[in-house]
Amino acid sequence: MRTKRGTPEINGAPMADIAFLLLIFFLVTTTIANDKGLSLLLPPKPDEENKSEIKIKEHNMFKILINSADRLLVEGEPLDDPRKIRQMVTDHVMNYGKNPKMSDSPKDAVISFKADRGTTYELYIKVLNNVQGAYYDMYAARAGVTNKQWRDIASDLGDPENKRIYTIARKDFPMAISIAEPSKIGGS
Repeated sequence: MRTKRGTPEINGAPMADIAFLLLIFFLVTTTIANDKGLSLLLPPKPDEENKSEIKIKEHNMFKILINSADRLLVEGEPLDDPRKIRQMVTDHVMNYGKNPKMSDSPKDAVISFKADRGTTYELYIKVLNNVQGAYYDMYAARAGVTNKQWRDIASDLGDPENKRIYTIARKDFPMAISIAEPSKIGGS
């Protein structure tokens, strides 16, 4: 006489342990991409008591505009190549009053940058990189180093020598970039 045997069961407890160990392994070994975004130093909030309007002379302002069709307008003139902005910014900032249509000094120069909401990120970043690159070139020249060396110095201000060079190069020479809130598509 035969007896009925039940179907053999597989113990699931070790499988749960293995799955848990794999989960921990992947959590520990996986690196998560960390987007840093744009590194911009935002101005402090104004004191309610000390709010005052700052007057900037028109010739000290260097204006860059980008519309929703990615058309670039620099100082009222169309520009096709955003890389040309780098030299234009340098010429404006380092004018020292020679040309009455440009800044009086690096301390007085302001770069005004405004884009449309329809502007592509690619062009926005290209223009901003060239404006900041112009300042890095000027700081590097004052410090007597290359642009790459300047960026290395600026990223390691814990070193006293780097701090000294950085302070000398930037003395009375602010990176004055005014980024205006984007307009709606099509202007206005």
